[in-house]
Amino acid sequence: MPINTLPEAGKLTHVLVATDGSDGSAGAIRTGVALARTYGAQLTGLSIALDNPEYSTFVPNLQEMAQQHAREALKTFVEEAGEDAGTTIRDATDPATAIIEAASELKSDIIVLGRRGKRGLARMMVGDATAKVVGQAECPVLVVPRAAHLWEKHILLATDGSEYSDAAIDAAGRVARQARLPVKVVSVVTSSHSEERRQEAKRAVAVALERLKGLGVEAEGQVEEGRPDDAIIKAAEAAGADLIIIGSHGRAGLRKILLGSVAERVIGHAPCSVLIIKP
Repeated sequence: MPINTLPEAGKLTHVLVATDGSDGSAGAIRTGVALARTYGAQLTGLSIALDNPEYSTFVPNLQEMAQQHAREALKTFVEEAGEDAGTTIRDATDPATAIIEAASELKSDIIVLGRRGKRGLARMMVGDATAKVVGQAECPVLVVPRAAHLWEKHILLATDGSEYSDAAIDAAGRVARQARLPVKVVSVVTSSHSEERRQEAKRAVAVALERLKGLGVEAEGQVEEGRPDDAIIKAAEAAGADLIIIGSHGRAGLRKILLGSVAERVIGHAPCSVLIIKP
């Protein structure tokens, strides 16, 4: 069974940064490089040479052009990471599938992506390739806005008591302990939720706080009311958080092809990096 949570602090061995050369990849490169240096992990930059068989018969040297574009996309990564960092280019018709396969082959512990790329229509402000990678990758995925940096202030952990949230608690504890940062734990209820569900939210916060404090992490938490994604983002802003950690699906979410709607909206609208964890 694949390991879908972060390794113990100090044992992050491989970071994969996917870039398409757009401005949207700048934050991912900056954060991915800093993350690898912090953990002493191997670092690889990945770019995709888009293969379009439909047009290749009409456009001479189309794949050569795609390869050149991929090489150009990696230049910014190398400038930030240094010549010692690894790079790889994959020919693919589907960028998301290529990123997922590369992460598996390289045994990456985490994939770092920009929030949106050049291709595809936005899905709630999340690029289609990014959404697909988050939903299908076997390892955690860190989605980084263009202006973001490696976290250094506060971590916001969203929990609803599901198995996905349990994995997110473990990840938050490891990240917070390594970075020596406090954690704000939030569980969200809506106005239509029953008293039973409200009590479950309180228990979810209590469980997370107990586990985090047991790891020596400074933590506080509360139950918020509102639309889950809005409440999570507002709580992160109020706490001054520069990292949100969330499970890929919530209590009501099935294992969709992409990812849970709450996680997707948080990724799309959060001003800071979002780390998505699966059990």
